[in-house]
Amino acid sequence: MKQNIALIGAGSWGTALSISLAGKGHAVSIWDLNTELLQAMDRDRENKRYLPGAPLQDGVKIAFELQEALYGADMVLFAVPTQHFRSAAQESARHIQSETPIVNAAKGIEQKTLKTVSQIVAEILPGHPFAVISGPSHAEEVGQGMPTTVVAASEDPELAEYVQDVFMTGRLRVYTNSDVKGVELGGALKNIIALGAGISDGMGFGDNARAAMMSRGIYEISRLGEKLGGRRETFFGLSGIGDLIVTCTSPHSRNHRCGELIGGGMDPKEATERVGMVVEGMYTTEAAYQLAQRAEVEMPITQQIYQVINGRMDARDAVSALMTRQKRHETEALLDA
Repeated sequence: MKQNIALIGAGSWGTALSISLAGKGHAVSIWDLNTELLQAMDRDRENKRYLPGAPLQDGVKIAFELQEALYGADMVLFAVPTQHFRSAAQESARHIQSETPIVNAAKGIEQKTLKTVSQIVAEILPGHPFAVISGPSHAEEVGQGMPTTVVAASEDPELAEYVQDVFMTGRLRVYTNSDVKGVELGGALKNIIALGAGISDGMGFGDNARAAMMSRGIYEISRLGEKLGGRRETFFGLSGIGDLIVTCTSPHSRNHRCGELIGGGMDPKEATERVGMVVEGMYTTEAAYQLAQRAEVEMPITQQIYQVINGRMDARDAVSALMTRQKRHETEALLDA
């Protein structure tokens, strides 16, 4: 089932997906706002800036015009940072046929509106079939063909299975799910906990602290996720705890690296610049803090990370605030605090 796929966004994740899809025989046209990046990719047949060491497949075509990439597409795959998704979708809308499926591969919450990508699509591209693909999937490993498992979620089960069929290979296993909101929120909110794990590691704390951050963190983000319409079980699947584990422990994680720098004493703004790519967790922490207040959901870890990245509290004081919270029974805490 060879498909013509328009891929918007030539960052590390978009490039890795283009390699995987073209390796399966699909025709992929990749476009990005950065013309210089596209020229370099076309010349080198490799994305040396964002995904060095992973040559592009023959089936990957570099499109220098957005309309060229979208022409005749069976699927439009967005892999742009969430904070730029709205503008990319608006630019693309007039070139996309009404029945063409939209698939989002990025993770995050739009900071200004507190909306997920599915909500933005409903606003800009109403009526378009929509799916999200998410899970523990660092681009560096997917680009090298290492075994990876993700989930494709859509409210339309036939679309979820279509995305599953398009993406699934012997090295990329895809499950389906109908909980779009849960998959979106799991992929976004886990970046907050990855920042926290990085801050902990940067301060020189050990495995115990990281494990506590991760286990308490997944319950914290699942509480908010449920309140916002996701299903609890989704947060304990690939797009929730699976993605949380890899993002909190891997050297490939930009969010963890940024947190490490902050924990080591670097100013949050400088740490973000040092990482050199978009750190979605910085935006998501701001959004989640506001959403938690609006939904009246207690999120102590998120609250403390929010204070740290905004320069309102020292990281060590934030740790003390978490460790000296009122005592309680574990199961009570898991359910409501």
